[in-house]
Amino acid sequence: MAVEASIHAKAIELAKLAVEMTTAAGSGHPSSGASLAHLITSLMYNHMRFEPANPGHPAADRLVLSEGHAVPIVYAACADLGVHIGKTDMRPMTREDAMRLRELDSEVDGHPNPLEGFPFFDTATGSLGQGLSTAAGLGLSARIDGVAKRIFCIIGDGESREGQIAEALDFIVDNELTNVLPIFNCNVFAQTDKVSKQQAADTWVEKLEAFGYDVRDIDGHDPAAIMKVLAEQAERADTGPGEPIAVVARTVKGWGAAGMQGHGHHGTPIKPAEKDAIFAEFDETGKQLGAAWSDGDLNIPPITFDGPTFAEPKSAPTFSEALAQFGYNDALAKGKYATRRAYGIGLRALGLANDAVVALDADVNNSTYSGEIRKEDSLKDRFVECRIAEQNMVSVAAGFSAGGRIPFVSTFGKFVTRAYDQIEMAINSGANLKIVGSHCGVTLGADGPSQMALPDVAWFRAFTDVVLPDGRPAMHVLQPADAYATYALIQAMAAHNGPCYMRTLRPDTELLYSDKTEFTLGGHEVLTEGRDLLIVATGYMVHEANKALDALEAAGIDATLIDLYSLPFDEEAILDIAQENNGMVLTVEDNYGAAFGGAVASALAEDGGGFTLKQMTVQRVPKSAKTPDDILRYVGLSADDIVAAAKGLMETASA
Repeated sequence: MAVEASIHAKAIELAKLAVEMTTAAGSGHPSSGASLAHLITSLMYNHMRFEPANPGHPAADRLVLSEGHAVPIVYAACADLGVHIGKTDMRPMTREDAMRLRELDSEVDGHPNPLEGFPFFDTATGSLGQGLSTAAGLGLSARIDGVAKRIFCIIGDGESREGQIAEALDFIVDNELTNVLPIFNCNVFAQTDKVSKQQAADTWVEKLEAFGYDVRDIDGHDPAAIMKVLAEQAERADTGPGEPIAVVARTVKGWGAAGMQGHGHHGTPIKPAEKDAIFAEFDETGKQLGAAWSDGDLNIPPITFDGPTFAEPKSAPTFSEALAQFGYNDALAKGKYATRRAYGIGLRALGLANDAVVALDADVNNSTYSGEIRKEDSLKDRFVECRIAEQNMVSVAAGFSAGGRIPFVSTFGKFVTRAYDQIEMAINSGANLKIVGSHCGVTLGADGPSQMALPDVAWFRAFTDVVLPDGRPAMHVLQPADAYATYALIQAMAAHNGPCYMRTLRPDTELLYSDKTEFTLGGHEVLTEGRDLLIVATGYMVHEANKALDALEAAGIDATLIDLYSLPFDEEAILDIAQENNGMVLTVEDNYGAAFGGAVASALAEDGGGFTLKQMTVQRVPKSAKTPDDILRYVGLSADDIVAAAKGLMETASA
């Protein structure tokens, strides 16, 4: 009983501090935090194996707060325990830190973010529905690494309506992740109203059982019930893969103080004049429960095992060497090879060279060629089939990154768009995420626009001008034009600590380069040098522009052709080349606008020189076509169209 009394006492103490800090901030979610008071106390003071002085310890148990708005209760615990915070110089968190919640120069953000100096959490939270997927990634990464840590994920009943929750629940059962414990915080109220019956506690018990979980239905304010289920899950996790446990915790939003309960209290801090009355209600609740703190009742268990270790990466073979090593000796005999196939070769070679690399796919690995990695017996456990659930896949990859691995996420570029929010949250977290979208642009042809990645570059480009809080670029976008470039850029992506997005193509494309060609993030290649017109092309359109050169030469236009395979790029170098070509620039890409051409346009405009620019992009919704040539003619991007556009641009300039 002494332990229970101490948990009650600490829960009330933390709930009070959560009220104080949100009142001081003038915003925040004290009522949501209070619903978690006993769960957080039980986890952080008596069950989770972690070190307050080293909250990012690679072997520590992890807490994922999917309902990130409830974080004041966790901040209160961290301030009480002296959990270390800081971007560089780590120091114990104090009550004074807690009282600076949501301030610009505070590590204590409205929704937690490790990049802002709060490493107790592995990823940024706040966009609802994503935490359980991240927890699954942490759990599977730990299993692959042989690390016996446990991962606890708290999910709000309101957010549980998000479809990604179902994706994550399936994934955990598929992979028998007994080391991951989903805890559904069923406090009845969402933001504006009570949750639907579909997200009620009784319904979740039935749903979780149907998903394949061993469900524990508990009072989320009963310390004995909480500690019992945590002990049972620890025992289950120690036995290895099997039936996972899930918890439905019935809680009260605003627990402990009637003045914070019921409708209208979500995200509403207590007014200073009302605080004493709320605290009196907490005190009365404590008396009724017999809350009494006793030193020594609650103790953080020690970490008794090491985190993962990875061997120093080895140098990968050249593309030609890798093809020979894997038995594809004649692959380049025709002088053509698809970039998506080259990605598979590169991923397989990278997996052999770098122990940290892991591959994830969404049921299209025979199209993206990420499945190439599974052909190595030693790499089979580093391929993760996520099935048709792209949002879950990206957040799982963020969990892998937090576990110290380098995740390569593969699907059609079109289907990457389903996970934009998840990608942005991973970027905000500083995840070392590598995304490879295949079947990009229009040249896949026959399947039509539902399978074509067209607006993706514009979205990813928005991040290429942004830096993370630690100064790293928020994103690199890569569009290789041939197999050699693809293979080399895969190695460059892995060597770079930060998010990258590569686009690959379905059709075979001519080989433009060799093993000796160097490719870098931010680079470009000059294929031909002229003096009249600069053509900046990317991906498949490099080949189409190359076809146009003879006709342009016959028309008296001496063109320079650049393969601009990276965003961001060396703007000064591109500007110099443009000036050498009389300031005449034509950009060509087979996707929607505001992409590579838009980036070139921005660079030219900011320079302020006398440039003349025309952008060629896909400007009508495409459709099915049997060949790349057919669809390129349909959208006005064939070699003939490029010639016509170049001539028109030159005529305009000379008029």
